[in-house]
Amino acid sequence: MIFLIRNGKYEPPEEYIFLDGNTLSTDDLVQLGKSRYKIKLTNEAEQNVTKSRNLIDKILQENKVVYGITTGFGNFARTTIPIDKLEELQYNLIRSHAAGVGRPLSPEKTRMLLALRINVLAKGYSGISLATLKHIIEAFNASCLSLVPEQGSVGASGDLAPLAHLALGLIGEGKMWSPETGWGEAKYVLESHELSPIRLSAKEGIALINGTQLITSLGAEAVERSNLIARQADVVAALTLEVLKGTSRAFDSDVQMIRPHKGQIAVAKRLRALLHSDTYPSQIAESHRFCNRVQDAYTLRCCPQVHGIAHDTIEFVHSVITTEMNSATDNPIVFANRGEIISAGNFHGEYPAKVLDFLAIAVHELASMSERRIERLVNPALSELPAFLVKDGGLNSGFMLAHCTAASLVSENKVLCHPSSVDSLSTSAGTEDHVSMGCFAARKSLSVMRNLMKR
Repeated sequence: MIFLIRNGKYEPPEEYIFLDGNTLSTDDLVQLGKSRYKIKLTNEAEQNVTKSRNLIDKILQENKVVYGITTGFGNFARTTIPIDKLEELQYNLIRSHAAGVGRPLSPEKTRMLLALRINVLAKGYSGISLATLKHIIEAFNASCLSLVPEQGSVGASGDLAPLAHLALGLIGEGKMWSPETGWGEAKYVLESHELSPIRLSAKEGIALINGTQLITSLGAEAVERSNLIARQADVVAALTLEVLKGTSRAFDSDVQMIRPHKGQIAVAKRLRALLHSDTYPSQIAESHRFCNRVQDAYTLRCCPQVHGIAHDTIEFVHSVITTEMNSATDNPIVFANRGEIISAGNFHGEYPAKVLDFLAIAVHELASMSERRIERLVNPALSELPAFLVKDGGLNSGFMLAHCTAASLVSENKVLCHPSSVDSLSTSAGTEDHVSMGCFAARKSLSVMRNLMKR
C-alpha cells in the first residue's frame, strides 16, 4: 500500500488536484490512487453541480414523474413512488444493489474508483447536491474507503454493484478502511475522522452508482502499466538481438517509411538508437559484421511490426479510456441548461470493455515474442551460447526452469486474452438485455500485466 506513514500516523498529501469532470488524465488518476493528491472542485464544476441540482429540486416541486427520481429502477421503472418515500428509495437502491462478491479492491484501486466517480459527478449531469459531493470529497481526502468487492458488475447499467458498495460506506453502512483505523464499521471509520455519513436526497442514490467507473479506473491503471511494459519490451528486445549477434539492418528507416505505421516507425527508431550505430558502436556487432547470416528469426527481425502495433493499441486504448474518464455515464442524465432529464444509454460499458480486451491481446503479444526470444537464448542450437546460459551444464541447470516459468505465464495469458466483451447475459427481467462484461475485461487485462511483470 502506498500511503505515507510517519511515526505510526498517516500523513495525508499536501497537494491538491482540481477536478472539473473534463480534464482528468490516466496518470492523474493513478497518482490519486497512490494518495499523492487531495481533491478540490473547480469553481465552474461547483456551478454546474448546483445548476443540475436546482433542476432536480424544481421537478420535485412540480411533482413530475421522472425515471430514477420518482419511479423505481430497472424493471420497476413504471412504478411511481410516493413523494414521502423518495429519500427512502435512494437508500434502498444502494442497500439492495450492494450485492457484489469476491476479494475487496485494494485501497489504491478504491481511491481511484472514488476519485473517478467524483470527477464524473463534477461534470454537473448527475443531479447530486453540491453539499453531498463536497461531503464525499472530504471522505476521499481522509482516505475513508468503502469495502468494494471486485466481482458483481456486468458492465451495464455501468458498474452498479461495485459503486453501490462504494456508496454504502459513505452512508455509514457496511465496512470501511482508512490508514489510521484499518478496517471497521463504516460509521466508526467516518466518526474517527470527524466525518458523518452522507444524507441522501431524491436522485442522489442513483447518481452515486450508475456509471462505468470501475471498468474505467481499472482500465486507466492497465493503460499506464502497459505503456511502461511496452517501452521495457523494446529495450529487452534490443539487448537480446545484441546478445544473439543479430543485425539491425531490418530496422532501417527507409524500410519503415514504405509501411508507415506510427508504432512501427517509433519502435524501429528506438531500436536503432539502442543498437550499434556510428554514434554508439558495439563491439559485439563489430565482431560478426562479416558473418554469413543474412537475416534473423522473426522474433528479432519483426520487432518493429509486432511491438509497433502494441504501442499503437496502447495509444488507442489510452484515448478511449481518457474520454470515458471524463464522460457523463449516468442514467437519467440531467441537462440543466435545457431544463430536461433524459433517460439514455451512456452507462453501457462497451467502449472500455472492447478496448481493454484489445489491450490484453496486444500486450500479451509482447510477452509471447519475449518467451520465444528466451528460447533462442537458452537453446545452444539457436544461440551458439552455452546451453541454458550456464557453465558446467549437467552439474548446473542454469535458466532451464526460468524458461518454463515464462512459458507457463505466456500460456496463462493466452487464456486470459479470450475477450470477455463477446459475452452478454440478459439481466433485470429482460430490461437490461445486452451488457458489456467490461469489468471482467478490465480485471483480465490487469492480470495479463501482472503476469508480464512477474520476476
